[in-house]
Amino acid sequence: MDALLQFFNEQGYTLLFKTWEHLFISLVAVLMGIVVAVPLGIVLTRLQRAAETVIRLVSIIQTFPSLAILAFFIPLLGVGKLPAIVALFFYSMLPILRNTYIGIKETDKNLLEAGRGMGMTSQQLIFGIELPLAVPVIMAGIRVSTVYLIGWATLASFVGAGGLGDFIFDGLNLYKPELILAGAIPSTLLALLADWMLGRLETKLTPRMKSKAQELA
Repeated sequence: MDALLQFFNEQGYTLLFKTWEHLFISLVAVLMGIVVAVPLGIVLTRLQRAAETVIRLVSIIQTFPSLAILAFFIPLLGVGKLPAIVALFFYSMLPILRNTYIGIKETDKNLLEAGRGMGMTSQQLIFGIELPLAVPVIMAGIRVSTVYLIGWATLASFVGAGGLGDFIFDGLNLYKPELILAGAIPSTLLALLADWMLGRLETKLTPRMKSKAQELA
C-alpha cells in the first residue's frame, strides 16, 4: 500500500495525462473508422462485384503486424500522434465495415418492399429502414474495434505518440513491474469501460431505431 501511494504521489499526474493521450489516440482512430467504414459498407451493398474485393483487401491489411503498420507510416508522416492514429484507423476498418455490410444486407426484404410501395427513395430506405435495423450489428463491430484499438494503442509509444504504452515499455526497459502494471491495468480498464458504455448505447438505440423503421415501413 505504501508503495502504491508513493507511486501515485510521484506519477499520479503523469498517469492521468498518459491515460488521456491513450484515450485520445484510440477514440480519434475509432471515430475516423466509423466515418469511413459505415458509409463504405452501405455503398458496398449496392456494388456487389466490388464488395468482396474491398472487404478482402481490408482483411489483408488487418493481418499486417501492428508494428509494421506503424513503421510504414513513419517515413510518410514522421513520429508522434498522427502516424499512430492513421495506423490504428486502418485497423479499425474491418470489423465496422464488415458488420455494416452484413447488417444492411440482412435487412428484412419485406420491410424494404413495403417502403418502396410507400414511395420511399433509396436514401429514405437507407436512413429510415436499413440503418436503424442494422444498428445492433454495426454497434457490435464498433465495440470490437474500440476494444482492439485501446489495446493496440499501447504500441503507439514506439512512434512517440505517448499513451499508457510509455509506462509499459519504460517498465520493461528498466525492469520495474510497477510501471508495467501502471500501463497495463488502466488500458485494460479503459477497454472494459468502453465496451460497457457502447453496450449501453446499443441497448438504448436498438429498440428506438427498430420502432422507427417499423413505423416508416
